[in-house]
Amino acid sequence: MDNLLQISGVFSMDNVLLLLLSLIGLVLFVKALEKLGEMIYSKLPSRRMLISQVVTVSAFMIYVFGSSYLVYVILRPPKELMIAITGSAAVAIGLSLKDLVASVIAGFILLFDRPFQVGDRVTFGDTYGEITSIGLRAVRLVTLDDNVITIPNNRFMTDVVASGNAGALEMMLVFDFHVALDADLNVARDLLYEIVVTSRYVYLNRPVTIVVAEVAVAEVLAMQLRAKAYVIDVRFEKAFQTDVYMRCTEAFREWSIKRPVFK
Repeated sequence: MDNLLQISGVFSMDNVLLLLLSLIGLVLFVKALEKLGEMIYSKLPSRRMLISQVVTVSAFMIYVFGSSYLVYVILRPPKELMIAITGSAAVAIGLSLKDLVASVIAGFILLFDRPFQVGDRVTFGDTYGEITSIGLRAVRLVTLDDNVITIPNNRFMTDVVASGNAGALEMMLVFDFHVALDADLNVARDLLYEIVVTSRYVYLNRPVTIVVAEVAVAEVLAMQLRAKAYVIDVRFEKAFQTDVYMRCTEAFREWSIKRPVFK
């Protein structure tokens, strides 16, 4: 009887209502923090990665520790009830919510092990895009086609993920051009190099290299010119690619650089 009275006192209507309102306030506070982060990195674009990472970690911690604190302070459950609830919750979680718990634990690992960060361009399976958030349950990734992909955190513990920029604003891009075997390779290489280094999207604090190799394309031998350069900000990835491919194609045509003829 005493236990029932204790439980009814803990979960009284006033306490439950106050807890719900407090949790809603916690969510609104986190949303406001995220909006503030967006405002700050719009003013300081060079610090966009750092600000996004700080906001993500802060939101994660506020959700976990803030909600736990609110439950403890508002409900004030007795010690015996805490032990009973914790034991029952552990059994229930272990049986029915193991995937969710695995994702939450994986979320902690992702935040501290940091195989990738908010703002990184990553490849996960057949999906490529930018990490926009690392949450308690899942990671959200926006593809270059502006599709939002939600991936459970525990997937990253077993599958391979590749990060293109590893927390930096700049990222290496590769541009492949194919010319005929008898094309003037010196002119083609010089044209490609000049076009890359004069692009407004190139990051010249990192090296620009041109690699030439003989390859087979559609069963036809050709010379491949591969330019490797860094884009100044990952947001300009496609703009950089478009700029280089369009200008280089036009320059090859103007200078009569022969392209391979495919059957």
